[in-house]
Amino acid sequence: MEKQLSTKIDANVPTAARMYDHYLGGKDNYAADRAACEELDKVVPSTRRLAVNNRRFLQRVVRTLATDFGIRQFLDHGSGLPTQDNVHQVAQRVDPRTHVVYVDNDPMVLVHGRALLEQDERTTVIHADLRATDQIFDHPDTQRLIDFSEPVAVLFNSVFHCIPDSETDGPQAVVRRVSERLAPGSFLVMCQLVSEDAEVREFVTDFMDKATQGHWGRVRQEKDVAALFEGTEILEPGLVEVSGWRPDSEVAPRQLTQEWIEFGGVGRLG
Repeated sequence: MEKQLSTKIDANVPTAARMYDHYLGGKDNYAADRAACEELDKVVPSTRRLAVNNRRFLQRVVRTLATDFGIRQFLDHGSGLPTQDNVHQVAQRVDPRTHVVYVDNDPMVLVHGRALLEQDERTTVIHADLRATDQIFDHPDTQRLIDFSEPVAVLFNSVFHCIPDSETDGPQAVVRRVSERLAPGSFLVMCQLVSEDAEVREFVTDFMDKATQGHWGRVRQEKDVAALFEGTEILEPGLVEVSGWRPDSEVAPRQLTQEWIEFGGVGRLG
């Protein structure tokens, strides 16, 4: 799938990236994004904590893969707006030679990301739909920075709920296409919003679909995320609510409410 994306920023339509930025305390969001967050909080009030814990999960995963498994290449789908301790910053503290490619379909991410990375020759941002596997992998910047004959960590961190189910472009199809292009020893990092409460799933899915004018998939269940990892060796502690994935300490912040959670983990390709 190759899709021409708009480069126009519409401040009146919320985006998942800008809502996430607001929850993380960022400033790159608009009144429409903040209003959508306020409405969402009325039903799922743990969302801010969920967003913070998800960001910390990403940072721990990147540090673990760089330190314990020697990964020096990261391809981050749906990377979102730059914030503190981005993937390239975490990974390059382990090894400054690490290469990172960010992918996002939000034009605001492209503008801010390229400004941040202007002086970093080992990191870039690509404006593309996360489902456009060939476009992403064959992009000149990706080809310049990523050697696909060597292991790569491919990140789908809190993004699959943004795309609908589809035999050709749903989460499982995307994971299959990506996996086919990776070397043995590569890693897939995947998590998404899930709920075992049918009413929560229905409300949030409908709310976000209307708020973002159709740029949304659905809140799924844990079993749907588990299916994405079929054929991989899942790293300990397995598939979990993300604040429980190798926490830095026993007193690290945990997700206290369960109306919806970020659920996932890390799988290694054989």
